[in-house]
Amino acid sequence: MTMRQLNLLDIPPAIEKWKVNSFSANNFGEQIARLNLEQKLINITEISNNFNRQSVSHQLSKKDCIHRWLKYKEGFSADLVERLLEEFKIQVGDTILDPFVGSGTTSLVCKMKGINSIGFDILPILKITINAKEAVYKYCTSELKKLIKDIENLLLPTDYTKRTIYINITEGAYPDETEREIAFFTEWNKNSRYSAIVKNLVTLCILNSLEKVSYTAKDGQYLRWDYRSKKMLKSAQYRKQKGKAPLIIRLDKREIPSLKETLLNELRSVTENIIFIQRDKNRPADSALKFVEGSALFELPKLENNILDGVITSPPYCNRYDYTRTYALELSYLNATDNHIKKLRQELLSCTVENKSKLNRLKEHYVSLGKGANYDKILDIVVNNEALNEVNSSLMKRNFNGDINNKGILRMVNGYFTELSFIFAEIFRLSKHGAKVAFVNDNVRYGGEIIPVDFISTELAEQIGFNPVKVYSLKQQKGNSSQQMKKFGRVPLRKSIAVWEKP
Repeated sequence: MTMRQLNLLDIPPAIEKWKVNSFSANNFGEQIARLNLEQKLINITEISNNFNRQSVSHQLSKKDCIHRWLKYKEGFSADLVERLLEEFKIQVGDTILDPFVGSGTTSLVCKMKGINSIGFDILPILKITINAKEAVYKYCTSELKKLIKDIENLLLPTDYTKRTIYINITEGAYPDETEREIAFFTEWNKNSRYSAIVKNLVTLCILNSLEKVSYTAKDGQYLRWDYRSKKMLKSAQYRKQKGKAPLIIRLDKREIPSLKETLLNELRSVTENIIFIQRDKNRPADSALKFVEGSALFELPKLENNILDGVITSPPYCNRYDYTRTYALELSYLNATDNHIKKLRQELLSCTVENKSKLNRLKEHYVSLGKGANYDKILDIVVNNEALNEVNSSLMKRNFNGDINNKGILRMVNGYFTELSFIFAEIFRLSKHGAKVAFVNDNVRYGGEIIPVDFISTELAEQIGFNPVKVYSLKQQKGNSSQQMKKFGRVPLRKSIAVWEKP
């Protein structure tokens, strides 16, 4: 293994407490392969004093006005992207890939620096976001000010009967009056004479308003519900009839604002941002921002070789979070049906217990592109990775022992690394010599088994052909679920940025 030093953050070497000495609680499962991998890669692991959970989450982006236009909790900060672009020595006119666009931070930072970018994502919300952000220099501020005045003067007619559409997951998410408001303002926006980019911006601002005006709150794997919602009231009545104890509902959103009030606040904020950005006379050089609404798994194999100067991304984590549930309000608003949601869920990188194997579809896709041999080579790397095989075996034993609360976790973990390996292989093919790749990710733990996502990913990338450069780990480590801590004790987990280079 060739190691090249990268002075990304000028930080001290890893200290002993960041090294994992036991991957299997109570030494239940095999862990030799993971221990060997830890010993091999801990030498290139460094602990950062210069970035933290805010920089590898979306929190720091709140300081950068354009990056906060979408309330997307899973994104990372513009500050992190800028640091990586600088250290990777990316120049104006170079091309950066983000195969998991999220809120579009990588793409938009590149756009503001005159750097070309290519991005993929499957959620329709993100196309609206990217289009709204990319148009930042195209908005007419006088048009935006007129729009705000018009909305200020709009009144919901007392005889207006239309209501927003629901799917099963979101039914009863809004107060009655809000259901009418959403339908009314959506219809008004569609029929208004404003420009297409301004209409798209209004749509984004409505999307950003939905959670605030609802009885719900995003909470990791699902939506939490206010005790006043129809769903919770119905559940309470049912439990009472059955003689069951009432559910303990801790969510109380207090007074829920009107959509009009929330929408105006969003529009005023983004208009201020646009005015601020447009005042800067040092506008970036023209660059291409290519965004495709689709899965990188199936889109990357279509691209030509040697087109990338770098990659900065954060895939969905292997943490069971289901974005189709977390963003159900937004998807429903964009007319997604229950069947569409189910299909979309299966298109996600395998990170939920409901994801099924995509291997048959991937094989057909590669064969259709005349790349069947590439498929076989990538799959061979996955099935022969010792650490991943050990994880799969240990999780099977844990499941048989009753330590896994959902057997879908086994399929999810194996599918996660399998699909990422196809992404890694395509990135390798697409990258120019010397191109660097940064993957932000979290390590996870299931049933007492630690899964070193950063190190397994790095080894898979190395087997594909990359040179591992560095694994930057945060000083703040992750905790575990309360259920795991109760049963197996607490073990801190790394949150890392893995950096590789194409030789």
